Amino acid sequence: MSGLIPQRFVEDLLDRIDLAELIGSRITLKKAGANYKACCPFHDEKTPSFNVRPDKGFYHCFGCGAHGDAISFIREFEGLGFTEAVEELAKRAGLEVPYDKAARQEMQQARSLTDALDFASRFYHSALGSQQGAYARDYLKQRGLDDAIIEQYQIGFAPGTGTALFDAAPKDLKEPLLETKTVSDKYGRPRDLFRNRVMFPIRNTRGKTVAFGGRTLGDDKAKYINSPESDVFHKSREIYGLYEARQAIRQLDKLLVVEGYMDVIALAQHGIHDAVATLGTATNQDSLTALLRQVRHIVFCFDGDQAGFRAADRAMENALELMADGLHLQFLMLPQGEDPDTLIRKEGADAFRERIEAATPLSRYLFDRQSEGLNLELPEHRGELRARTEPLLNKMPRSTLRDAMWHEMMRLCGGRKPWQERPKGNDFKARGWRGERQNRPTEERIDVKLSKDSTLCLALLEAPEMAAEVKTLADSNRQLEQAGRFARWLMEQNISTRKALVSGLATDKQARDRFYNLFDGLEHIPARESILAAARELLSPNEEAARQQRLATLLRNLATLTPEQREELRTLSKGNVD
Repeated sequence: MSGLIPQRFVEDLLDRIDLAELIGSRITLKKAGANYKACCPFHDEKTPSFNVRPDKGFYHCFGCGAHGDAISFIREFEGLGFTEAVEELAKRAGLEVPYDKAARQEMQQARSLTDALDFASRFYHSALGSQQGAYARDYLKQRGLDDAIIEQYQIGFAPGTGTALFDAAPKDLKEPLLETKTVSDKYGRPRDLFRNRVMFPIRNTRGKTVAFGGRTLGDDKAKYINSPESDVFHKSREIYGLYEARQAIRQLDKLLVVEGYMDVIALAQHGIHDAVATLGTATNQDSLTALLRQVRHIVFCFDGDQAGFRAADRAMENALELMADGLHLQFLMLPQGEDPDTLIRKEGADAFRERIEAATPLSRYLFDRQSEGLNLELPEHRGELRARTEPLLNKMPRSTLRDAMWHEMMRLCGGRKPWQERPKGNDFKARGWRGERQNRPTEERIDVKLSKDSTLCLALLEAPEMAAEVKTLADSNRQLEQAGRFARWLMEQNISTRKALVSGLATDKQARDRFYNLFDGLEHIPARESILAAARELLSPNEEAARQQRLATLLRNLATLTPEQREELRTLSKGNVD
């Protein structure tokens, strides 16, 4: 409908609005010369990078790139559409938006529907406090809700008589109630859709009622029913509890998405006011777009049963196509048999907040789910993981996140790295991968030689039972200081198996700190068999081989030998002559 508002009116409206006053009424601005600065309301920051230029009529954040005029600020900050933002500013400036005739009729029609639904909401809320609402009040009390939270969410009660709402409605609202199907004339006479139910009004971002959810208080086959879709209600686009969350938290930085009305309300009752619920059976792209219009951090919270995991999987797959750098999605799977309503009453708000903080990031959730039932030690299963994961990653738009997840898939699958891929097409035919290999300079294999100290430390890591022998050798050789310390600790702790060693280091912080840098500087770790063979040679060397090795070392360093080393060289040389 934005095209139906004359551009001249929009320009005149922007000229009349004091941008600094508008933004300053919502966030704290500080004067900086002719301009103003603040911490950006659209991303977390500690140093102000949000600048307002009233003379130019725009704002700009050097941190996240947010930029625009008064209309775009209201849209982003309040989560409104273009038309709603213009109306908000027009009201502030004391102007009336000059819609054309068709647009005005359309808006008047929508207002008549929301007016009728607002009336229904007030009627249901009033009925909850009446004598006939006593059973509904008892039910809500049993669910732990107090009067304040009932008032905040305008919870109500639909009387069991078939025409209570229709009979109470003013004449001019009866037709709109029929049009929204809140009252049905399916059988040729008016009949209320909701009867003997606890009522949850669904409000849009401006606080207007657009639909209802109703929970039965009897033995109806349908535990919950929702209003049918209408000109003012499209269930895939509306978010239950969003209006209330924005009222409670002016600057939302994240949203916790749960599955039901009572989950949202129970969390709010315990001080968690950023919980909302999507409508319908799954979180689809329309509802995700509506959520991402409000925040860039979403935590999906689902029951830990099979149905909950299926719902989480659908939410994840629908989110992939919308993922971009800067968006943060997490998944919180609750213990089986629990939902947010029951769990927060059982363990309290602080424990539930800890669960939210520890929620699984989308990337980890994806790989955890796709690798279920697979043994990644087997090549066949690594291939299966790639077959499951690659189509999901291909849904994502190009971004740093997508690249990182692609590399993680390659790491888990042990696949060929991008730089190892063969040339394609004509380039491949022209050069051929064999020819390319032949043109490489020959490379000699370099054997990595470790110090005796490092060799014995690695041997102890593989075979702690060698500690006594290593300690004896280290006691007579000052060059084996680290191996001696490691061996003595193993003996003090009575550790003789690799399992006990890992457990000891994992549970003893002092030991972890002590040996944390033991293998720093090692760029290559030989195979276990090679390490143990080298250590065994050091612990019980062949005497002649050791003498020859020492002689060769001394001769290589002849120019820098100490008097003692020269005497040792003479002794070893005599042995050679003999």
